[in-house]
Amino acid sequence: MIRNLIALPAVLAISACATIPTTPDSAEPVTLRIIGINDFHGNLEPLRLRTMLGGKEDYSNVPVGGAAYLASAIAKYRAQAADSMVISAGDMIGASPLISSLFLDEPAIGVMNRIGVTYNAVGNHEFDRGSQELLRIQNGGCEKFALREPCQVEASFPGANFPFLSANVVQEDGSTLFPAYGITRFGSGPNAISVGVIGLTTVETPNLVTASGVDGLTFTDEADTINALVPQLKDQGVDVIVVSIHQGLYTEVGYNDQSCSGVSGELLGILKRVDPRVDLVISGHTHRAYICYFANIDPTRQFLVTSAGYGSTFLTDVALEVDPVGGRVVSKSANNIAIQSEARGEDGELLPSNAAFEQFTPDPEIAAYVARYADASREAAGRKIGSISGPAPKAWQATEESALGNLIADAQLAGTKAAGAQIALMNNSGIRTDLEPAADGTVTFEEIYAVQPFGNTLVTKTFTGQQITELLEQQFDGVGILQTFSVSDGFDFSYDMTQPMGQRIRSVTLNGKPLNMAVNYRVTMNSFLAPGGDGFTIFEEGADPVIGPTDLDAMEEWIAAVSIRQLPAIGRTTDLTPKS
Repeated sequence: MIRNLIALPAVLAISACATIPTTPDSAEPVTLRIIGINDFHGNLEPLRLRTMLGGKEDYSNVPVGGAAYLASAIAKYRAQAADSMVISAGDMIGASPLISSLFLDEPAIGVMNRIGVTYNAVGNHEFDRGSQELLRIQNGGCEKFALREPCQVEASFPGANFPFLSANVVQEDGSTLFPAYGITRFGSGPNAISVGVIGLTTVETPNLVTASGVDGLTFTDEADTINALVPQLKDQGVDVIVVSIHQGLYTEVGYNDQSCSGVSGELLGILKRVDPRVDLVISGHTHRAYICYFANIDPTRQFLVTSAGYGSTFLTDVALEVDPVGGRVVSKSANNIAIQSEARGEDGELLPSNAAFEQFTPDPEIAAYVARYADASREAAGRKIGSISGPAPKAWQATEESALGNLIADAQLAGTKAAGAQIALMNNSGIRTDLEPAADGTVTFEEIYAVQPFGNTLVTKTFTGQQITELLEQQFDGVGILQTFSVSDGFDFSYDMTQPMGQRIRSVTLNGKPLNMAVNYRVTMNSFLAPGGDGFTIFEEGADPVIGPTDLDAMEEWIAAVSIRQLPAIGRTTDLTPKS
């Protein structure tokens, strides 16, 4: 017998790694299987493996993921134990490919309903379309809260049949937006065990989404929230405590190396403060695949920390041996499993799989469900919008200048000239993937949508030269992620990271002339940045705002305006930092 109980106080999910044997109080521990996933981002169809795997072999052409293959892999690994759960660490939706985002990510939830997810901790991208739309995604219905129409393919949307958890997202009345934790009980009698799952959202969320999307919400400290809930769960007789948190780590080792070597990231400081009674932390947000036995960092905290990468490329298979008499976990192990999907040649024949990874076959019901949405999106996806002069990769380092970023900034400047725009600034973190044209240079709507999937509008405001310079200094102020802007043609700046904070911008010019600190300029940014997104609070100070077209409309119009849009040259931003 399995029962799920939901509680309103906050809870967070923890993932396991490494085997930790102890002496059980019971002769026969119960095996609990937990499948960890994170950062699905509506990737209904397979993609290519792009992750830190360790070693020298290039696996970038290995097809991985896709909802139908993920379903088969999860079913296989759940079947290893009678008692099992599937726990997601957030960003299940948002920043999604066209096949999902065109339909407000309803098919992503439909897939997860069919897979049988137990809990999902809310990530920052779940708030991309605002809290009201997120509540609809949980509860169902076809009421419109976003730019696109709901229920376009299916007559009704049932919502997620699994709970969203977010213990540290608090409304103005003091209640949490979603339940703080859930309790699942397995079995009955002396072998019964109970699992408490606490779900948390990164406290950085207000800097990562449009301000209106989190209006009236407070994001509280993750570790404090967890530590307040652990005693409550123990008082309710919970045997296993899992934290599912949308925050993550970076490591210097392969995806199944449990040494925690070179660990960094915001989650590290949180975990160093977490109650040691946590058994497993399932994490996400950084899109890295890892398993870290945290006792290698802090021997008093013997929990596993896991992440399954990005977009269903991996799942994390966690095994917990639980002593039902002593009410404790007696051993833990975890492995990240790459979900290799099928590849077919031009003739439709199956291609050989890569022997380094397990091969999965698609779940037929989910494959058919995904195909229904693929058919519905095909007309919009395949529409040709114009041509560009070559491939335009994104900047995979947030401080790297790219032709794609410059192209987007130029498009946004052109699209807001009527509002008096002289400069356009684009955040590199908002560019989601490369822009890859066909061999003849043709670009489709699907391809530009994948680059900018958020549906942001463009906003033009007035700033003094002094404010613009202060805004550029915020690129390096330690608030939010370290990133430089992509800037429009004619605007240039240089910086030196060895200079004191606040003095790192060394030059700023517009059309070859130094910016006048006392003169007003009209600057365009997207509606995410306009209220201070990514920590760029100076954007809030702009005067006389004019709302323009969407970023996608501006991009489409810019590319379509000429027979072949030439990619801009690099050199608008200059790093003067001495190289060692």
